[in-house]
Amino acid sequence: QVQLVESGGGLVQAGGSLRLSCVASGLTFRSFVMGWFRQAPGKEREFVAAISWSGGRTYYADSVQGRFTISRDNAKNTVYLQMNSLKPEDTAVYYCAADRKVNMANYAYWGRGTQVTVSS
Repeated sequence: QVQLVESGGGLVQAGGSLRLSCVASGLTFRSFVMGWFRQAPGKEREFVAAISWSGGRTYYADSVQGRFTISRDNAKNTVYLQMNSLKPEDTAVYYCAADRKVNMANYAYWGRGTQVTVSS
């Protein structure tokens, strides 16, 4: 059974930083592209970032480019999202996702999410 468990969310002031983690189990981690998505209240879920199987390629939404960094540690079955210069509009539930192909929407497996709240 595949499980993705996010952690690291919380309340932070604008301009601050958070690092999200997602630990995967039940799959061959290095064979999966990992992504981060977010959903704010009243809005649709949106792509944030993705990283290729080996970590050699990364992809970002325009809204987070230059502020967020996605990385992975295949030895620990973990993907990270370092979020810097946070803005109130970054407030959302952040979800980790896994899929065999690089894409920005359709992922096979999803975590339950972690709340990130940025105060102004």
